Amino acid sequence: MSTPLAAAVVGAAQGLGAALCQRFAAEGYRVLIAGRTGGKIDKVAQAIAGAGGSAEPVMTDATSEAEVARLFDRAMTARNGISPADLVVYNAGNNQRIDFRELTVEQSEAFWHVGCFLVGCGAARRLVPLGRGTVNFTGVSASLRGKPGYAQFAAAKPGLRMVAQSMAREYGPLGVHVAHVVIDGGIDGERLHTRMPQLARERGEDRLLSIDAIAEAFWQIHRQPRTAWTHELELRPFKESS
Repeated sequence: MSTPLAAAVVGAAQGLGAALCQRFAAEGYRVLIAGRTGGKIDKVAQAIAGAGGSAEPVMTDATSEAEVARLFDRAMTARNGISPADLVVYNAGNNQRIDFRELTVEQSEAFWHVGCFLVGCGAARRLVPLGRGTVNFTGVSASLRGKPGYAQFAAAKPGLRMVAQSMAREYGPLGVHVAHVVIDGGIDGERLHTRMPQLARERGEDRLLSIDAIAEAFWQIHRQPRTAWTHELELRPFKESS
C-alpha cells in the first residue's frame, strides 16, 4: 500500500472549499483545512472524519505571512506514516460589491492581500525542492472581465491569474504543476441559496455549477500525467449562453 499524502486547502470554511477537502479525503489524503473561522473548519473536519476520512483543521489567515508559513510547516512535515503534502489549493476569496467612488486604499489593499502571492510563494518554496506536486488556484469570472461595482475584485483576481501563469512557466519544468481554474458562473451551494434564493430558483440547477463536479475537476487536474498538463480550465454551466 502506498504511503498516504497530505493536501492543504486554503479558504475551506464552507461551500467549494469544503467539497474540495471531502473529495481529496475520499482519495485517502489527510487534508489540512485552512481557514479563519475555527467553528466552520472544525465542522468540515468532523464531516470528513464521520465519512471515514482524515482531516485536520488549521486556523490560518491567508494574508499573514507567519500563519501561511506555519501552515506549510505542518503540511510538509512527514509524520505518522503520512508523506509531505503534494497538493495545495488556494480557494480564499473576499468578493464584495463596493461603489468605485467610495473605495478606500485600505479596502483595495485588502483585496490584493487575499487575492495574491503568499500561498503561492509558500507552495513554491516547499514543493520545488521535492520536484513534485500540484498547486491549484481558484479563479472566477472577474479573473477574465470586470463588472460594475467590483473594480477592486476585478483588479485582484486577474493578479492571481498572472501569478499562476508565472508560477506555471517557472516551476512546471521543475516538476510542479500549477493550474488556474476559472469558476465562471453561480455555484449551486448553500451560500447562493441562502444569500440569493430567488436567483438560485430562477436559474435552476442547469444554469448553476455543481460543487461536486467542480471538486472532481480539481482532482482530475492533480491526477494528470505531466506530458499533458492543464494550466487553465474554465468551468461554466452547460446552459449558460454568454
